[in-house]
Amino acid sequence: MDLRKIKDDEKLKLCRWYYRGGFLFLPFLWFVNALWFFNEAFRRSHFEEQKMIRTYVIRSGIGAIIWAAGLIAWIVVFQLKRAEWGELADSLSFIIPMGIP
Repeated sequence: MDLRKIKDDEKLKLCRWYYRGGFLFLPFLWFVNALWFFNEAFRRSHFEEQKMIRTYVIRSGIGAIIWAAGLIAWIVVFQLKRAEWGELADSLSFIIPMGIP
């Protein structure tokens, strides 16, 4: 979609929709929202809806960073401690590695 062809009030509605969608455990929407509307929020000349779009872009970026940090932390901990967790880690794994841990 080309944002240049959309009216400013429609951009605000779309930005708000992506922001709210991120709360439904879809942090990828926050990431997309922050990237997609960054130019509208910070680089474009002033327009009425820009303040709210900027708020949603900042919050979406922060939410995406928090989710990414949490996901990376979980992956690192799980990879390092999987063998120590025994049966619990096996039940959380899709693929159980063969051999000596």
